[in-house]
Amino acid sequence: MTTTTLAVLVPLLPFLGAVAGLFLGRTAPGFVRPLAVLPTLTAAGLAVAVAVRQGGGKAIDAATQLTPTGSVPIDLALHIDGFAALVAILVGTVATCVQVYSTGYLRHDPRYPSYAALVSLFTSAMLLVVYSGDLMVLLVGWEIMGICSYFLVGHYWETPEARSASLKAFLVTKLGDVPFLFGLFALATDAGTFRITGVLGAVASGGLDHPTLIALLLLAGVAGKSAQFPLHTWLPDAMAGPTPVSALIHAATMVAAGIYFVARLLPVFTESAAALVVLAVMAAVTMVGSALAALAQDDIKRVLAYSTIGQLGYMSGALAVGDRGAAVFHLLSHGAFKALLFLAAGAVIHAAGTNSLSAMSRMSGLTKRVPDAYWTMTVGLLALAAIPPFAGFFSKEAVLVAAEHTATGETTVAPAGAGWIVFVAGLLTALLTAAYAMRLWLLAFRGRGTEAPDHGRQPLAMTTVLWVLAIPSLGFGLTAAYLDDWFDGQPLTPTVTTAVLGTGLAVVGAAVLYAVWRALAPKRAVPAGATVAHPDAEAGAVEAEALDLPHPARDPADPGRALLGPLHRPAADGFHLDAVYRTAFVRPVLAAASLVRFLDREVVDTYVRGAADSAKGLGWLVRRAQTGNVQSYLSALLAGSVVLAIVAVVLANVAGA
Repeated sequence: MTTTTLAVLVPLLPFLGAVAGLFLGRTAPGFVRPLAVLPTLTAAGLAVAVAVRQGGGKAIDAATQLTPTGSVPIDLALHIDGFAALVAILVGTVATCVQVYSTGYLRHDPRYPSYAALVSLFTSAMLLVVYSGDLMVLLVGWEIMGICSYFLVGHYWETPEARSASLKAFLVTKLGDVPFLFGLFALATDAGTFRITGVLGAVASGGLDHPTLIALLLLAGVAGKSAQFPLHTWLPDAMAGPTPVSALIHAATMVAAGIYFVARLLPVFTESAAALVVLAVMAAVTMVGSALAALAQDDIKRVLAYSTIGQLGYMSGALAVGDRGAAVFHLLSHGAFKALLFLAAGAVIHAAGTNSLSAMSRMSGLTKRVPDAYWTMTVGLLALAAIPPFAGFFSKEAVLVAAEHTATGETTVAPAGAGWIVFVAGLLTALLTAAYAMRLWLLAFRGRGTEAPDHGRQPLAMTTVLWVLAIPSLGFGLTAAYLDDWFDGQPLTPTVTTAVLGTGLAVVGAAVLYAVWRALAPKRAVPAGATVAHPDAEAGAVEAEALDLPHPARDPADPGRALLGPLHRPAADGFHLDAVYRTAFVRPVLAAASLVRFLDREVVDTYVRGAADSAKGLGWLVRRAQTGNVQSYLSALLAGSVVLAIVAVVLANVAGA
């Protein structure tokens, strides 16, 4: 079988699995789980085979014209380089783990068949984005992911949080997709093709006439899809969906798509120094702001959501300094340990028997009850905090090294200012990341809350997946020295300067947080035998007070609150960006809608009713004239004739005079 055929099957198999799962979900429910797992697992295996054949060497290209357009052609094309080959393995592996995990996590969910089919379709769409060699075909996968995220985030549609979160995710990402679409059209107009190889060839020959405009338009879509400032606000709210969906979105699909897109078309962005500076500032604000927000969250999934935003900021920072190898290396590393963290968090929540019990301030006794989640989440948090030798250390150091080289002038792909922005923000974020990772670990596994009811051991499907993902979270970074050929030949090994600075700041951040936590001993004890029922988000604070538990928003023993001080409240609320959007966008749109409704009701409808009443009145007059009396008709005819004769005589006299 040729490599091209194998590559076509990689996105096709999950798609076929999704279609079959939807049709057989009701009629043959016994086939649902195999159709969810096996096509995705096979696709992951084929992705490995494609990567082996590609070998990090020359890109694999194949194309056939999809349809004649009369102008810029659209091709069904493949373009598989080293980046695409490795990212496809990540997508297939994480998606398989999520599907296997979901068979246990959602084993009693009545909507599991549609859920599993949507996850397969989501996976197929991301694989299409990864392998596509034509920007219009890539856009198809890009938009299908948006639709899938809407349905998956809103899986628990009975709750208002899930409904609003799914709608918010869809609308905010669409806000970025509109300029993104215009950017694609402008790029194709300048390059004369939608083919990625053609676009890169046009860039190499200086064929782009508007590089800054194109790059900024495309960055708007990337900011929405990859949750970068200022279009990142949808991602924390998307935690209302099932936890395995969060793992898939954060680790291998959706948010990774924007980073991957910029990496694939990086020469387009390096044509504009202004666009790289904008990207660097966007990455810096995203990194630092999300880390501060993560330090103030009480919901374990929202901490991880803001963590994802910050790690995506690292990837954007690497792209801003022109190093796509470091960006994709961190994308791969982050995909492994973030999937692990979300699925371990799901095991913690599952242990309490509810999807909504995720407030860390109310957790206790989980170390012994969910030992698999405890040990694997510890591995994931060490990788997140970039502690050597875990995977996050090597990939984060690759970003810092790239930024340092740009800042000091060793590389001149991007402005030195962009390098300094990314380097300083990256070091500060390293300190904050270790702090909120330590806080999560302490509150979740050394918490002083109350124990939720014990719902027994976790399903084997869930715990097995955690240990599988723990392996790359621990060891993937050690492969950095052997991946140069896959990443444009750029070395990915850390330097002494960045390693000492980054690791030193991480250790300081974790140590300070731990010291504050030890100093804030609880002033009150939890009542003996008190248990937490299955609260929803709104009832959490009320129940906490009833049980004399720490309140999630004002717990005096929260080290994050103590460290942030007056910054805690705005950080916990995402620095009020949602309020800004409500004032700047939502309220004006609602006011405009009210005005349109008023004009439609009071102006347009008035004219319509007036025209109808006029026709009705005229009809009444005509009807009154039709009496059916022949003498009346003859009298009217005679009178009319007399009037016409008089008028004729008068006009003749006037003409004669």
